[in-house]
Amino acid sequence: MKKLGIYIIALLIFAACSDDYLDRGSLTQLASGNFWLTEQDAQLGINGVYEALQNRSLYSGNLNGQAGIPQHDGLSDNLFNNYKFEGPGRYMEGNVEPATPFFNNFWTSIYRGIGGANTAIENIALISDANISSDARNDLMGQAYFLRALFYMNLAIYFEEAPLILEVQTLENAYVPKNTYDELKAAIDDDFAKAIAALPVSRPQSDFGYATRGAALSLAARWHLYNKEYQQVADLTAQVMTMNYGLFNNYETLFSLAGELSNEIVFSVRFIQDQSNNGETFSSTFEGIPRVNDQPMPNLVDDYYCIDGLPISESPLYNPQNRKENRDPRLGASIYFQGDIFLIHLDRPFRGNTATRFGRKKYTRNNLSPEGIGVFPPGGQDYYLIRYAEVLLMRAEALAELGQLGEVYELVNQVRARVNMPAIEDVEGSGLGQGQLIDIIRHERRVELAFESLRFFDLKRWGTMESAYLRAAADPVGPYNPQYRGRRSETFPIPQNELDANRNLVQNPIWN
Repeated sequence: MKKLGIYIIALLIFAACSDDYLDRGSLTQLASGNFWLTEQDAQLGINGVYEALQNRSLYSGNLNGQAGIPQHDGLSDNLFNNYKFEGPGRYMEGNVEPATPFFNNFWTSIYRGIGGANTAIENIALISDANISSDARNDLMGQAYFLRALFYMNLAIYFEEAPLILEVQTLENAYVPKNTYDELKAAIDDDFAKAIAALPVSRPQSDFGYATRGAALSLAARWHLYNKEYQQVADLTAQVMTMNYGLFNNYETLFSLAGELSNEIVFSVRFIQDQSNNGETFSSTFEGIPRVNDQPMPNLVDDYYCIDGLPISESPLYNPQNRKENRDPRLGASIYFQGDIFLIHLDRPFRGNTATRFGRKKYTRNNLSPEGIGVFPPGGQDYYLIRYAEVLLMRAEALAELGQLGEVYELVNQVRARVNMPAIEDVEGSGLGQGQLIDIIRHERRVELAFESLRFFDLKRWGTMESAYLRAAADPVGPYNPQYRGRRSETFPIPQNELDANRNLVQNPIWN
């Protein structure tokens, strides 16, 4: 890869990632000399920024290549990345270095999106008033700020220190130094604030997938939760709860094509199953075994409670000979057990032939598409970047951390009730202390949000990554040896390619 600025300039000044986003066309259809002149141009430009989210190293995922974000539960005690060359498996074992391609692909994909957002922000502001309405300009600018905040949020959480680029680069300013985490944070906070102020509360169904105010509020809440700014989380989620979101009535169906337009989805990265590059690979599977590269860990399976709301170590309903029986319904909706049919059109059972003896069911397609396209090629499942269930749990956690415990019960109970699990008061009891409720919320986040790429985020901010590595190492999973290496197990290095190309960029001290 060439130096960061040159790469972004070459790729993004007047070009998008691949084909159209949501069938709206893309920048590649237009010549550079007559672009960024009209409202239509601005919409096409924003489509190009959304398309960056579809990159294989971001939200499209991969089946046989460098892992994307949908596989990032493999950076924790939730998933075993059997194809270790994809990245998470080697990271868990400490068998990585700054030159490992996993880091470079992730970093490059993020900056491709940042470059697109910067281009959009700069050029939409310059379109004449005669060619774009003020409402459209504000909306499109708000979307660009939202997307830039999302890209930088991923950069800050994983890399911590990185160049902060907020304008279109030229050759003269391409060699940029890195910025501190605090500087990245200030920019992310500012972008979220601008997005919240500019974005509409709702959009017509035909525009599903474009960011709304609820999406900006919710993602900003996640960012403030990561930074332990609990009052901001409480304030932001309170606003989201006044909007038209709710919990979909079937947890298992939610993570299929039938659930992707429900009002639980606050923001998703949209995909189309066709012969173009708009498909995703995180839902792909093999015909002989369910998605063997992402295997649920036994310690996660054991963490789901029985239907009486008790852990398996306490419940009289637990049957060690049938570990799926009488368990939280989210377990069977998320994980294949031996004997489960995992390909409906072939009536094919899972033989338990993975290293962990379990298969990932959540987000994995189990049938041919209506067009007859198979289970291995790119698919059309949207990736839910944030759901209303997480909004409820974020609010519950923030209030618990603030010592405002009264509302916490109802928030958690809403999430449990959707799968007919008992209320806190009926099992754990009422009048619980702050620490007890925080533990309950942390457990609820794990089982509700498993395989949604939030486990690394949670473990890092809670300061419990080391214990997660110990759980993963204790699981009977073949030749797998997770090694906790302190902050190197919680932070990605700046890619070696970037350091070699940019004399002003120095490595994060954690990786020196």
